Amino acid sequence: MATPYEEIQVGERTVRLSNPDKVYFPERGFTKRDVVHYFLSVGDGILGALHERPTTLERWPGGVFEGAKLSTRGDNRGDAFYQKRVPKGAPEWVETAQITFPSGRNADEVCPTEPAVVAWAANLGTLTFHPWPVRRKDVDHPDQIRIDLDPQPGTDFTDAVRVAPEVRALLHEIGMEGWPKTSGGRGLHIYVPIEPRWTFVEARRAVIALGREMERRLPDQVTMSWWKEERGQRVFIDFNQMARDRTIASAYSVRPNPRATVSAPLRWEELESVRPQDFDVATMPERFAQVGDLHAPVSEHAFGIEPLLEWAERDERDHGLGDMPYPPDYPKMPGEPMRVQPSRAKKV
Repeated sequence: MATPYEEIQVGERTVRLSNPDKVYFPERGFTKRDVVHYFLSVGDGILGALHERPTTLERWPGGVFEGAKLSTRGDNRGDAFYQKRVPKGAPEWVETAQITFPSGRNADEVCPTEPAVVAWAANLGTLTFHPWPVRRKDVDHPDQIRIDLDPQPGTDFTDAVRVAPEVRALLHEIGMEGWPKTSGGRGLHIYVPIEPRWTFVEARRAVIALGREMERRLPDQVTMSWWKEERGQRVFIDFNQMARDRTIASAYSVRPNPRATVSAPLRWEELESVRPQDFDVATMPERFAQVGDLHAPVSEHAFGIEPLLEWAERDERDHGLGDMPYPPDYPKMPGEPMRVQPSRAKKV
């Protein structure tokens, strides 16, 4: 007989798990209880990735089953959905941070401050945590730039692995360092901690400048084209992940795929010897016990982005390369080019 609920102690908090035997990953047999205990086993790591950051919850309350659909509307109309506002009835110890969307509307998002908040969110079906690249005390100035290496059709994780060390070498040229992790899917993420002195627009501009330099150096491997029809079989550096209210899966998040892979921090020297499927709900706890939180140094550094902004000015001055399109749901931004797909623009 299934257990209707159970209570677990997380620090000073008692967290109630409803239907803990509910199967979340049918292929692996992982239950809600397994997911909650996974997050607690990597507690220092997941909290390090989320601490004091406004965080969108990607909730899969019915589990990851064939045909399940994720609503991208910010509501709960799908089998899974993004929770951008703190859920009603949240315990008083679930703290929040107020953020402003591109539309100008505000919301109070969950702002994790202790492991119990992660367990509470997991009980709601949260598999993937999407923290903003800001801290609660200053939500308008990013303290990270996140470089998303996204392999396009015809490429895969190994292509992102070939590009990543070149990104690191470029960062070293300007006195910066990055920390890599798997996305949990086919891509790689590189986190670069920065001083919280610049706006989202400036941080995004810095990533565009870095991406354009990478594209110049590796034209057959890297693309910065926002339009899929122009990317080819290359790795796309998704600069719009640095736009306001655009987030990526945190380190140690669980991804909604049959294997229950997780986003795993990596050492640079192990990039070529690992695969995304090496890291999942079952294997990550032992790895974490052995190596600890490989992304802990991210919070110990803060670089300036002046060199990247100088490159951006150079690109505009010398090459006529200004801003790039924002996501389609954004209001028109100052200096933004037309959001017209090139193949359609030619027909006008």
